[in-house]
Amino acid sequence: MSVVCCLSVSWPRLEIMASLWLCGACVPEGPKTEQRAASSVSSPATLPGPMIDAPFTDDFERAELGTDWLALSESWRIEAGRLCARGARNRGAWLLRRLPTDARIEFDAVALSDDGDLKVELWGDGRSGATGLSYSDATSYIAILGGWKNSQHVFARLDEHGEDRIALPVDPASRDPKSGPVVAQRPYRFRFERRQGNMLTWSVDGVLLVELVDDEPLAGAGHEHFAFNDWTAPVCFDNLSIVPL
Repeated sequence: MSVVCCLSVSWPRLEIMASLWLCGACVPEGPKTEQRAASSVSSPATLPGPMIDAPFTDDFERAELGTDWLALSESWRIEAGRLCARGARNRGAWLLRRLPTDARIEFDAVALSDDGDLKVELWGDGRSGATGLSYSDATSYIAILGGWKNSQHVFARLDEHGEDRIALPVDPASRDPKSGPVVAQRPYRFRFERRQGNMLTWSVDGVLLVELVDDEPLAGAGHEHFAFNDWTAPVCFDNLSIVPL
């Protein structure tokens, strides 16, 4: 029988405070990302965007992405009022407006295949993407629902393969939001919150997946931006909302 397991683990940077489903929630790293290497990518220097000091929304009901965004791959496009990509290879679409240290970030995410792989970056530098096969040089927190061919849900810091990441194993037969696979064509409502500078939570459809305290939080210059991301799976995002806390 599944039970809630309150886990308290001291890591070099993270201390998990609560609520991972299943006592075996932290699983070994999956296989490294396959396919050819992405070339080194970092956009030219851009002027800092304005700080988000009031509620911000984007419903992508337009033809072009616009000046609020920096897409590192030509894979990013707007289709039927959603921001979509396939094969961006960890070259995300960065919001140039800057995140406050404490904020609530919500959006809808849809996988267009059974591979799942719904990925975003939080509090990153707003200009960088992967420089190799494995996204081990991120500037952000990385959240992935149904990553690695829909085999695990992952929350990581700077390195999606890092030893200190949180990985929740996926059971293909499960219907529990914490352990079930991403279902193709179904919209999921993601919600992230950061409070007091270092307390982070990640919920999907109102169900808490991860709650943690980072004793070296990613904040300040170089850690003020949000991005939608993608490896090879077809995905779409919509109805972004960011509220300062």
